[in-house]
Amino acid sequence: MLGKILIPVIVWLMFPAFSAWAQISEGVIHYEFRMDMHRNIPPDREEMKAMIPQFRTVDFELYFNQNERLFKAKEDVVVPGQGGGRGRGFGMRTPRSEFYMHAVEMERVVYQEFMGRNFLITDTISLGPWRLGSEYMDILGYRCQMAWYVDTVSNEDVTAWFTVGLLPFMGPDKYSTLPGTILALDVNNGERVWVARKIEERTIGQDDIRKPGRGEKITRQEYDKLMQEQMERMRQGGFRF
Repeated sequence: MLGKILIPVIVWLMFPAFSAWAQISEGVIHYEFRMDMHRNIPPDREEMKAMIPQFRTVDFELYFNQNERLFKAKEDVVVPGQGGGRGRGFGMRTPRSEFYMHAVEMERVVYQEFMGRNFLITDTISLGPWRLGSEYMDILGYRCQMAWYVDTVSNEDVTAWFTVGLLPFMGPDKYSTLPGTILALDVNNGERVWVARKIEERTIGQDDIRKPGRGEKITRQEYDKLMQEQMERMRQGGFRF
Protein backbone atom coordinates (compact mmCIF):
# COMPACT_ATOMS: atom_id res chain seq x y z
CA MET A 1 0.00 0.00 0.00
CA LEU A 2 3.00 2.28 0.47
CA GLY A 3 3.24 2.43 -3.30
CA LYS A 4 0.00 4.42 -3.41
CA ILE A 5 2.15 7.55 -2.97
CA LEU A 6 4.87 8.18 -5.51
CA ILE A 7 8.46 7.89 -4.28
CA PRO A 8 9.29 11.61 -4.85
CA VAL A 9 6.34 12.56 -2.65
CA ILE A 10 7.48 10.15 0.07
CA VAL A 11 10.95 11.75 0.06
CA TRP A 12 9.33 15.19 0.31
CA LEU A 13 7.30 14.08 3.33
CA MET A 14 10.10 12.52 5.36
CA PHE A 15 11.37 14.22 8.49
CA PRO A 16 13.99 13.25 11.12
CA ALA A 17 12.54 10.99 13.82
CA PHE A 18 12.16 12.41 17.31
CA SER A 19 10.27 11.20 20.35
CA ALA A 20 6.73 12.59 20.40
CA TRP A 21 5.96 14.96 23.25
CA ALA A 22 2.86 15.13 25.43
CA GLN A 23 -0.42 15.80 23.66
CA ILE A 24 -1.01 19.46 22.86
CA SER A 25 -4.49 20.71 23.74
CA GLU A 26 -4.41 23.99 21.81
CA GLY A 27 -2.25 25.70 19.24
CA VAL A 28 -1.62 26.05 15.50
CA ILE A 29 -0.48 23.50 12.93
CA HIS A 30 1.23 25.07 9.91
CA TYR A 31 0.72 23.14 6.68
CA GLU A 32 2.34 23.48 3.29
CA PHE A 33 0.06 22.67 0.37
CA ARG A 34 1.35 21.79 -3.09
CA MET A 35 -0.79 21.30 -6.19
CA ASP A 36 0.28 20.07 -9.62
CA MET A 37 -1.38 22.60 -11.91
CA HIS A 38 -0.39 20.72 -15.08
CA ARG A 39 -1.98 17.42 -14.05
CA ASN A 40 -5.41 18.12 -15.56
CA ILE A 41 -4.50 20.16 -18.62
CA PRO A 42 -5.97 18.32 -21.66
CA PRO A 43 -3.48 16.90 -24.20
CA ASP A 44 -4.87 19.22 -26.88
CA ARG A 45 -4.16 22.30 -24.71
CA GLU A 46 -0.44 21.75 -24.09
CA GLU A 47 0.25 25.43 -24.80
CA MET A 48 -1.37 26.25 -21.46
CA LYS A 49 1.63 24.75 -19.64
CA ALA A 50 3.72 27.70 -20.79
CA MET A 51 1.29 30.11 -19.12
CA ILE A 52 0.70 28.27 -15.83
CA PRO A 53 3.41 27.28 -13.33
CA GLN A 54 3.40 23.51 -12.79
CA PHE A 55 3.25 23.69 -9.00
CA ARG A 56 1.36 26.02 -6.71
CA THR A 57 2.46 26.17 -3.08
CA VAL A 58 0.26 27.71 -0.38
CA ASP A 59 0.66 27.99 3.40
CA PHE A 60 -2.32 27.01 5.55
CA GLU A 61 -2.96 27.15 9.28
CA LEU A 62 -5.10 24.93 11.50
CA TYR A 63 -6.11 26.63 14.76
CA PHE A 64 -7.37 24.23 17.41
CA ASN A 65 -8.39 23.76 21.02
CA GLN A 66 -10.10 20.89 22.80
CA ASN A 67 -13.47 21.46 21.08
CA GLU A 68 -13.00 23.60 17.96
CA ARG A 69 -10.85 23.74 14.85
CA LEU A 70 -10.48 26.32 12.06
CA PHE A 71 -8.50 25.61 8.89
CA LYS A 72 -7.73 28.43 6.46
CA ALA A 73 -5.07 29.87 4.16
CA LYS A 74 -2.49 32.01 5.88
CA GLU A 75 -3.23 34.86 3.47
CA ASP A 76 -4.91 35.57 0.14
CA VAL A 77 -3.22 33.63 -2.63
CA VAL A 78 -2.65 34.87 -6.18
CA VAL A 79 -1.46 32.29 -8.68
CA PRO A 80 0.89 34.11 -11.10
CA GLY A 81 1.28 33.34 -14.75
CA GLN A 82 4.46 33.60 -16.77
CA GLY A 83 6.03 37.03 -16.28
CA GLY A 84 4.20 37.62 -12.98
CA GLY A 85 0.78 37.74 -14.57
CA ARG A 86 1.81 39.89 -17.56
CA GLY A 87 2.45 39.19 -21.20
CA ARG A 88 1.69 35.59 -22.12
CA GLY A 89 0.76 34.60 -18.58
CA PHE A 90 -2.02 35.59 -16.23
CA GLY A 91 -2.64 35.84 -12.52
CA MET A 92 -5.69 34.76 -10.56
CA ARG A 93 -6.69 34.93 -6.92
CA THR A 94 -7.51 31.61 -5.31
CA PRO A 95 -11.09 31.60 -3.90
CA ARG A 96 -11.02 31.84 -0.10
CA SER A 97 -12.33 28.99 2.01
CA GLU A 98 -12.50 28.35 5.76
CA PHE A 99 -13.29 25.03 7.42
CA TYR A 100 -14.71 25.22 10.93
CA MET A 101 -15.42 22.14 13.02
CA HIS A 102 -16.86 21.57 16.47
CA ALA A 103 -15.55 18.15 17.48
CA VAL A 104 -18.01 17.67 20.36
CA GLU A 105 -21.18 18.70 18.55
CA MET A 106 -19.94 17.00 15.36
CA GLU A 107 -20.76 20.12 13.34
CA ARG A 108 -18.85 21.47 10.34
CA VAL A 109 -19.33 24.91 8.76
CA VAL A 110 -17.53 25.83 5.55
CA TYR A 111 -17.20 29.33 4.14
CA GLN A 112 -16.50 29.09 0.41
CA GLU A 113 -16.07 31.64 -2.34
CA PHE A 114 -17.19 30.28 -5.70
CA MET A 115 -17.75 32.12 -8.99
CA GLY A 116 -18.06 35.52 -7.34
CA ARG A 117 -20.49 34.32 -4.65
CA ASN A 118 -19.98 33.60 -0.95
CA PHE A 119 -21.50 30.41 0.42
CA LEU A 120 -21.97 29.10 3.94
CA ILE A 121 -22.24 25.31 3.99
CA THR A 122 -23.30 23.59 7.21
CA ASP A 123 -23.36 19.84 7.71
CA THR A 124 -22.60 17.16 10.27
CA ILE A 125 -19.29 15.37 10.49
CA SER A 126 -19.29 11.89 8.96
CA LEU A 127 -16.31 9.64 9.55
CA GLY A 128 -15.95 8.52 5.95
CA PRO A 129 -14.80 5.19 4.52
CA TRP A 130 -11.24 5.26 5.85
CA ARG A 131 -9.23 2.04 5.86
CA LEU A 132 -6.16 1.66 8.06
CA GLY A 133 -2.85 0.54 6.61
CA SER A 134 0.06 -1.18 8.33
CA GLU A 135 2.71 1.41 7.37
CA TYR A 136 4.03 4.07 9.74
CA MET A 137 6.04 7.27 9.29
CA ASP A 138 7.55 9.85 11.67
CA ILE A 139 6.43 13.42 10.96
CA LEU A 140 7.55 16.28 13.21
CA GLY A 141 8.36 13.76 15.92
CA TYR A 142 4.97 12.05 15.83
CA ARG A 143 4.48 8.43 14.84
CA CYS A 144 1.86 8.47 12.08
CA GLN A 145 -0.16 5.57 10.69
CA MET A 146 -1.35 5.39 7.12
CA ALA A 147 -5.07 5.48 6.28
CA TRP A 148 -6.68 5.60 2.86
CA TYR A 149 -9.90 5.50 0.86
CA VAL A 150 -11.10 5.87 -2.72
CA ASP A 151 -13.93 8.32 -3.50
CA THR A 152 -15.49 7.22 -6.77
CA VAL A 153 -17.84 10.23 -6.86
CA SER A 154 -15.12 12.90 -6.82
CA ASN A 155 -12.46 10.62 -8.37
CA GLU A 156 -10.12 10.95 -5.40
CA ASP A 157 -7.56 8.40 -4.25
CA VAL A 158 -6.74 9.70 -0.75
CA THR A 159 -3.83 8.61 1.45
CA ALA A 160 -3.33 10.16 4.90
CA TRP A 161 -0.76 9.87 7.66
CA PHE A 162 -2.29 10.56 11.08
CA THR A 163 -1.17 10.46 14.69
CA VAL A 164 -3.13 9.66 17.83
CA GLY A 165 -0.54 11.72 19.73
CA LEU A 166 -2.61 14.81 18.90
CA LEU A 167 -6.33 15.54 19.17
CA PRO A 168 -8.85 13.62 17.01
CA PHE A 169 -10.74 15.09 14.06
CA MET A 170 -7.98 17.41 12.90
CA GLY A 171 -6.48 17.71 9.45
CA PRO A 172 -6.24 19.83 6.30
CA ASP A 173 -9.21 20.96 4.26
CA LYS A 174 -12.19 18.57 4.49
CA TYR A 175 -9.99 15.63 5.48
CA SER A 176 -10.39 15.73 9.25
CA THR A 177 -12.39 12.66 10.25
CA LEU A 178 -9.82 10.25 11.64
CA PRO A 179 -9.29 9.40 15.34
CA GLY A 180 -6.20 11.60 15.45
CA THR A 181 -4.51 14.44 13.56
CA ILE A 182 -3.58 14.15 9.89
CA LEU A 183 -0.07 15.55 9.41
CA ALA A 184 0.35 14.58 5.75
CA LEU A 185 -2.16 13.86 3.03
CA ASP A 186 -1.92 12.96 -0.66
CA VAL A 187 -4.74 13.11 -3.22
CA ASN A 188 -4.33 11.24 -6.51
CA ASN A 189 -0.64 10.40 -6.14
CA GLY A 190 0.83 13.89 -6.00
CA GLU A 191 -1.95 15.96 -7.56
CA ARG A 192 -2.57 17.66 -4.19
CA VAL A 193 -0.36 17.20 -1.14
CA TRP A 194 -0.53 18.73 2.35
CA VAL A 195 2.35 18.38 4.83
CA ALA A 196 2.55 19.76 8.38
CA ARG A 197 5.74 21.82 8.65
CA LYS A 198 5.37 23.14 12.21
CA ILE A 199 3.24 22.50 15.29
CA GLU A 200 2.98 25.54 17.54
CA GLU A 201 1.66 25.15 21.08
CA ARG A 202 0.03 28.36 22.27
CA THR A 203 -3.14 29.75 23.80
CA ILE A 204 -5.98 30.05 21.31
CA GLY A 205 -8.43 32.92 21.86
CA GLN A 206 -11.83 33.73 20.45
CA ASP A 207 -10.25 35.87 17.72
CA ASP A 208 -8.28 32.86 16.46
CA ILE A 209 -11.25 30.53 15.98
CA ARG A 210 -14.35 32.24 14.68
CA LYS A 211 -17.25 30.21 13.31
CA PRO A 212 -17.98 31.49 9.77
CA GLY A 213 -21.23 33.43 9.70
CA ARG A 214 -21.39 35.29 6.39
CA GLY A 215 -22.52 34.00 3.01
CA GLU A 216 -25.51 32.39 1.34
CA LYS A 217 -26.65 29.43 3.42
CA ILE A 218 -26.71 26.29 1.33
CA THR A 219 -26.60 22.54 1.89
CA ARG A 220 -23.63 20.42 0.88
CA GLN A 221 -25.77 18.70 -1.76
CA GLU A 222 -26.87 22.03 -3.27
CA TYR A 223 -23.30 23.34 -3.35
CA ASP A 224 -21.96 20.15 -4.95
CA LYS A 225 -24.65 20.44 -7.64
CA LEU A 226 -23.65 24.05 -8.40
CA MET A 227 -20.01 23.08 -8.61
CA GLN A 228 -20.70 20.14 -10.91
CA GLU A 229 -22.75 22.36 -13.22
CA GLN A 230 -19.93 24.91 -13.41
CA MET A 231 -17.32 22.22 -14.05
CA GLU A 232 -19.45 20.86 -16.89
CA ARG A 233 -19.61 24.34 -18.44
CA MET A 234 -15.82 24.59 -18.17
CA ARG A 235 -15.39 21.14 -19.78
CA GLN A 236 -17.47 22.34 -22.70
CA GLY A 237 -15.14 25.32 -22.92
CA GLY A 238 -12.08 23.09 -23.29
CA PHE A 239 -10.99 22.41 -19.72
CA ARG A 240 -10.78 18.95 -18.21
CA PHE A 241 -10.85 17.96 -14.53
